[in-house]
Amino acid sequence: MPTNIEIKARVDSLEVLLPAVASLADSGPEYVMQDDTFFSCPNGRIKLRVLGENHGALIYYRRADDSGPKPSYYVHSETSDPEGLRSVLAIAYGEAGRVRKRRTVFRIGQTSVHLDQVDGLGDFVELEVSVGGALESDAAVSEALRLLVAFGIEDSALVKGAYLDLLDAASITQVR
Repeated sequence: MPTNIEIKARVDSLEVLLPAVASLADSGPEYVMQDDTFFSCPNGRIKLRVLGENHGALIYYRRADDSGPKPSYYVHSETSDPEGLRSVLAIAYGEAGRVRKRRTVFRIGQTSVHLDQVDGLGDFVELEVSVGGALESDAAVSEALRLLVAFGIEDSALVKGAYLDLLDAASITQVR
């Protein structure tokens, strides 16, 4: 299975972070609207990412919910009928939740840098460092940590889990 080293952090302002990321970028920015629907899955996570009316991807992944750099194993399949696929998956497995975000993507070497504005949560940076080819796992972890330092992100800003987990925790807190 393809593998990335991933790390996610909450940031106060994407506008403040943007110049540091852009100054190191090999490519970008690319702007993407993402609407992710998660479905019940006992051995990892499965989500349908809608990128447009006729474009989506079904993505399965497994990763620990740790706050530091961690391997993420994933596979995906493209679809030209994301709404039809969402309906089938919802009936078959049940929806676990939905995450909507505006993502700005840059590429720095083997790293995809995501500047995310997540509805209901705020601003985040997510790093995905490709493993294999140019970088093995230890080197990918080192690269993720190097970029965090370059962006001025403290360890205290690192977050555990997926955006869906953070949204679930926020809704529980708001109900109390």
